Amino acid sequence: MVGKLIVIAKTPEFVSIILTEPQARKISSVRTKVSALASKTLHLHKFFIPLGLSLLLAGCEAVLTPRDDGLRGVRVFFATDRSMNAEAAPNQRFGADRSSITYGTSFVSIPAGHVAGELESPSVLRFEFSEDPAKHVVLVNAVAQPKDDFFSELSARVRGSTTKQAFIFVHGYNVSFEDAARRTAQISYDLGFDGAPIFYSWPSQATVKGYTIDESNIEWSQTNLKRFFADVLARSDAQEVHLVAHSMGSRAVTRAVASLIIENPDARDRLGELILTAPDIDADIFKRDIAPVLAAARQSTTLYSSSGDIALAASREVNGYARAGDSGDGLVVVPGIETVDATSVDTGLYGHSYFAEAHSVLSDISYLMRTGLSADQRPGLTSVASPSGRYWSFEQPIPEQSQ
Repeated sequence: MVGKLIVIAKTPEFVSIILTEPQARKISSVRTKVSALASKTLHLHKFFIPLGLSLLLAGCEAVLTPRDDGLRGVRVFFATDRSMNAEAAPNQRFGADRSSITYGTSFVSIPAGHVAGELESPSVLRFEFSEDPAKHVVLVNAVAQPKDDFFSELSARVRGSTTKQAFIFVHGYNVSFEDAARRTAQISYDLGFDGAPIFYSWPSQATVKGYTIDESNIEWSQTNLKRFFADVLARSDAQEVHLVAHSMGSRAVTRAVASLIIENPDARDRLGELILTAPDIDADIFKRDIAPVLAAARQSTTLYSSSGDIALAASREVNGYARAGDSGDGLVVVPGIETVDATSVDTGLYGHSYFAEAHSVLSDISYLMRTGLSADQRPGLTSVASPSGRYWSFEQPIPEQSQ
């Protein structure tokens, strides 16, 4: 007999899944174990960044978009196959229904007091009851434009950059267009990325109960996403296009890339790093169907995982099988894919958004994009031998000895 349905709390990325009572008890047990682990390591990692990575972040020049009104922020490019209401406010302009692809740009504010890894928002604890672009990360506008104009502006941005690079961020489950825009701007700013930041927003329902609909929609968006990737590679003038996928978004990204490489091997020439963060993909399917294609094409792929990821633990209970972003005993280690275990870093209460919130992970992604160096050449990572092969973990700081 199935127990009654209950809802676990949302994660920082608004990830929550409806579970049966027995499933919820298992997740609660996982949460208790993670909390115990966090109590042992949090004080070491909360303010710790390895020296080499600290110097890296210090050397990143934050790229801001000038505006006549003096507002600080980042201009990000977007493509979306969400339905559009042109008359709605920017944060409600793109909905949860399927549509053809819309192209455009958004301006997202970055406050002067921004803290790396944070998405500053109004807080009742500070008596803030509405968004203020001077204090918060806010989607200020979202302007749709014809496809040709979009690529003309995108290529101009790339040509005007030092690195001649672009990155495309693809979000996960239960994320709105607004939150995808905010997260992309925050990542771009915190990485000091001087190329073109782009995000692709598929029609996630952005609701707690929308998990199964989101699963259908991410599969539906795969073809559109592949076409968009091909267009960016062909029309952006970028020497390298990095792909950053989070959670459920990794499902479409990995399959789109694999299909694109098979159909057009030359696309590999401009594909930069493929970065999979907390991928909510069936681990067995990833190892059998996806990883071999990426490895055969010599596509540089990094997979970040964590055993402290409560959202993926919930997904594992719902789907019945381990996820590619799990670590611990189920850590995915396969030839041609570099796996980095992020369990030891401060991954937050629910451990699902560490790719954009944890300084150590942000620093490693920045180093990876800037240099293209393999994991064994990047500072702050330690090689670990396992029966399945070699993977990497973040170095543990040495605690100070009490006097």
